[in-house]
Amino acid sequence: MGKRLAAWQARIGAVRPEADLEAAARLGVRLLVPGVTEWPTQLDQLGYSAPIGLWACGDADLRNACLRSVGVVGSRAATAYGTHVAGEFGAGLSEAGWTVVSGGAYGIDAAAHRGALAADSPTVAVLACGVDVCYPSAHEDLFALIRSQGVLISECPPGVHPTRARFLIRNRLIAALSRGTLVVEAALRSGALNTAGHAVALRRHLAAIPGPVTSETSAGCHRLLRERKAVCVTTPDELIDLVGLIGDDLAPAPRGPVLPRDTLSPTARSVLDAVPSRQGAGPATIAVAAGVDLATAVSALGALAAAGFIDRTPKGWRLRPDRRHQPVAQDDGRRDPSPP
Repeated sequence: MGKRLAAWQARIGAVRPEADLEAAARLGVRLLVPGVTEWPTQLDQLGYSAPIGLWACGDADLRNACLRSVGVVGSRAATAYGTHVAGEFGAGLSEAGWTVVSGGAYGIDAAAHRGALAADSPTVAVLACGVDVCYPSAHEDLFALIRSQGVLISECPPGVHPTRARFLIRNRLIAALSRGTLVVEAALRSGALNTAGHAVALRRHLAAIPGPVTSETSAGCHRLLRERKAVCVTTPDELIDLVGLIGDDLAPAPRGPVLPRDTLSPTARSVLDAVPSRQGAGPATIAVAAGVDLATAVSALGALAAAGFIDRTPKGWRLRPDRRHQPVAQDDGRRDPSPP
């Protein structure tokens, strides 16, 4: 403790708070501290790790933007699959009125921010450098869009450049600002898993996207799922169902396509299953195979022919050729997931 205190005392002499405030004023950057209207009170849950202030630059109000927000994080070296999924989630969350919070880095972060911006909703980028420093430099246009539609924030005053430690330190803010965190892609050694750890420590919701089992960039997500630290989600609606209000943000139950045979009665389905696909069969033979009486079989065969399921041939009834390979409906009443 004495060494750390000595290190801080050595740094105090280089601190120029007046110069920082003057630079911020010139750049249009505002300093937020606990107690001001724009301060997100959920940061107070960090306890002793809570920031004493945040530098913000952008048109969006930070507190309002984070009232319904989700952190989206993942690998910088993202795959095409990962960036596509992150973009889709960013857009889907924004269209539903949720703010995307991320770190403004390459890969998953950038894709999530761009997805949110495409839906004309605010997005929050938590930086490991001053909000006037463009890192990575290739994101100059992206950060300009975020400033105009959302907000850039950082614990670092203007002019401060990023370090490795600052990236890990800022991850707690992404987790604390959001109702839940989504890990899209993460290797076993990934900063995104650090953010996930903060979300678990704060008892916030944690979700993960499954990827190919052969993908190293999804190995961290799979570990979170296997250890039951994260919930598997595959759509923005499922994520909103997880982090939203009970009863208000429920995701619709996924259902497969409705096939023509799903509209048939159980008896008609039994008769249809008894009709051969190649050689024709008479009504009596079909009735025995279906387990129904002859009159019921004759009536069902007429209805099935009118509906286009079967054809009458000189040798009897058979399935219509274009129906032979149609998927069979599930016996438990669920929709068949196979395409028609």
